[in-house]
Order: sequence, then C-alpha cells, then structure tokens
Amino acid sequence: MRPSLDKVMPEAWKAAEAFASAIRETASQRGLSVQESELIKLRVSQINACAFCVDLHARAARRAGIAQQRLDLLPAWRETELFDDRQRAVLAVAEAATLLPTTDESNADLVGAQSVLGEEAFVAAEWVAVTINAFNRISILSQHAVRPRDTEGKIIR
Repeated sequence: MRPSLDKVMPEAWKAAEAFASAIRETASQRGLSVQESELIKLRVSQINACAFCVDLHARAARRAGIAQQRLDLLPAWRETELFDDRQRAVLAVAEAATLLPTTDESNADLVGAQSVLGEEAFVAAEWVAVTINAFNRISILSQHAVRPRDTEGKIIR
C-alpha cells in the first residue's frame, strides 16, 4: 500500500485545504453559486475517475439542492436540455480544464462559457476546476477509500 499524502505530510494537506477554502470563498464572491461549484467538482471527479471525490461531491451536490436527475445525467449533460446556460457553461469549463491539452473545440467552449458567465465567474469556475483536479490527484494517489453508506448517507459499519 502506498503512503497517504495527507497523512505523511499533514502540513501540506492543511495548506491544500486552506487553498481550497480560499478558492471556494473567492469563487462565491465572484458570482459562482454553490450548485455551480459542485457541478464542476463532480464532473471533474467523474472524468478523473476519483471515486472518493465523486462520492463526496455527489452528496454535496444533493445537499446544495441539485436534483438527482441532473446528477444522474451529468456524464451526458451535452445530450439533454435539463441544464441551463450557466450550468452548461461551468460544465464546459470543468471538462476543458481537465481534458488537457485544450483543443480548438474546448477553446470554443471556453469562449462560449466566458460569454455566459462573465469574466469573474468564468475565472472563478476555472479556479474551482483547477483545485478539484489537484484534490482528485491527492485522493487517487493516497488511495482514499469510499465507505459504504445507507440511503440517508450515513456510513455503514
């Protein structure tokens, strides 16, 4: 078993948590809603196949009021009309910031997203995507386990 990054270097983990907290607060001040941030975090985590973060942010998205149907359809968001323009914009940012290098198509998506979100919320969305990408890597490399939960989200022992 590999060492857990957060356990072996807790001071680095605390710095990462402080960074994420600053991004969360600043993104909110720049007009990005909690729901939009959670959509970004969940979509990026899906793309990166970070089971721990998918579990965490699916629960956070539900707490933020995102309908279960939207969460179920998130991997196919481009194929449905259930997401509004702002949600589609933040999801485009999530994908472009995760599937690097950018392509002509993803660059076009980013231009469209910026026109919908405005400069400040667009940059906030990019920072949220950058941050969750870092946390996905920490969790994957640390092999953070997903614990079984009941229908109410409580850990099953």
